[in-house]
Amino acid sequence: MGGAAMAQGIGAVDSERYIPTIWIDPDGCEHWVMDDGAEGYMDANRRRDGSAVCHRSEICGVVPTDQYFDTDKYSINAQGRQRLEGFFSDSMANGVFGFLIYGHTDSRASDEYNMTLSQNRATAVANIGGTVGARVVDVRGFGERNPKASNATAAGMAENRRVDIYCLR
Repeated sequence: MGGAAMAQGIGAVDSERYIPTIWIDPDGCEHWVMDDGAEGYMDANRRRDGSAVCHRSEICGVVPTDQYFDTDKYSINAQGRQRLEGFFSDSMANGVFGFLIYGHTDSRASDEYNMTLSQNRATAVANIGGTVGARVVDVRGFGERNPKASNATAAGMAENRRVDIYCLR
């Protein structure tokens, strides 16, 4: 290093080692990723013929939150934890490559509250998947924005309080 650079206190820059990996977006398509968290590179993973490598996704599980969570809570009860561990393990044994986990609520609380609650519940389900080695690709909370049924009835609201699990094959 030259004398001028040393006089200014400029030294070698420590670098991080980039570790390439595969990232799967929510629609199931793979991307090559080389990223240090600040800036990086990503490109679609393609076959020799140029087509994108994508996995088929299908809804493979619905977690009725009234059966797994207490009202306004996002910790999963012991029985629900055991059922989810079995679900994730069985799914992986049957060729599931990864999981998309999306939380939903009914419309009784504020949008902000419902967004947070649905995200926390989806994260709780994803964390259980992680304990048995499931590859969780995406976790999102949608609050009351994607109802499955009408929020005008108690039965409809119960259907909307759920966590959907999509399987990627």
